[in-house]
Amino acid sequence: MEQYLIPMVIVAGIGIFAGAILTIASKFMAVKVNEAAVKVREALPGVNCGACGYAGCDDYAASLVNDHTVKANLCTPGGSAVSLKISEILGISFEAAEGKYALVKCSGTFDKTNYVMDFKGIQSCAANKMFYRGRGACSKACLGFGDCVEGCDYGAISMVNGVAKIDKLKCVGCSVCVRKCPNHLIAIVPSGLTTYVGCSSQDNGAKTHRICKTGCIACKKCEEACRFDAIHVADYLAEIDPDKCRNCGMCIKVCPSGIIKSNRIKK
Repeated sequence: MEQYLIPMVIVAGIGIFAGAILTIASKFMAVKVNEAAVKVREALPGVNCGACGYAGCDDYAASLVNDHTVKANLCTPGGSAVSLKISEILGISFEAAEGKYALVKCSGTFDKTNYVMDFKGIQSCAANKMFYRGRGACSKACLGFGDCVEGCDYGAISMVNGVAKIDKLKCVGCSVCVRKCPNHLIAIVPSGLTTYVGCSSQDNGAKTHRICKTGCIACKKCEEACRFDAIHVADYLAEIDPDKCRNCGMCIKVCPSGIIKSNRIKK
């Protein structure tokens, strides 16, 4: 019996000693938890989308508590409701969150352009983009596999006639879809901007017209028609400045390709 008792006592003694060491260490080496940071983190939606400009919700919460210059209204998915909660927790003045949403800058549907390859690899936009330059006749066209659809947690994106379509009413502007698109066709814009260019091609007008019936041909008619200096053509592509645009619709009327559009929600 003694041959078993001695090892058992030794093992028990080591366990007690180790437990004591861990208990002491937990007291002296414990990381103090900032209760304000915990409350702010709980107020955030936990999407970790990075739309606020930080690595994720944890990083944003820590920055808000430690740096008083960081604004509390940067969480696009949470909107003004989350901004209000954070303002109350930190005891700072409330600023409403600026509404944002995503839009797809491509109009190359099946009836406007075509595919130049029958891709048999992994059925995703990312995989297809790695093979040559993608399956579209236009190198900047929507690849149509729906990586953005799978990445959206709000059911705001669907594939319609080969091109991703975003439901403005469902979109919270989290920007996850922006990172999912290998052709960089999706942009986050202020909710007040309803006029947009549905094209991303930077080919010259002749080539664009040849491969897509609804691409920007860089004619500059929109630029000439705009009274607010809000739209300019650069690298064969029209671009709208959201800070200057008044959504007057003049550029839409003069665009011969019909790629300048309005997604104003009709009441």
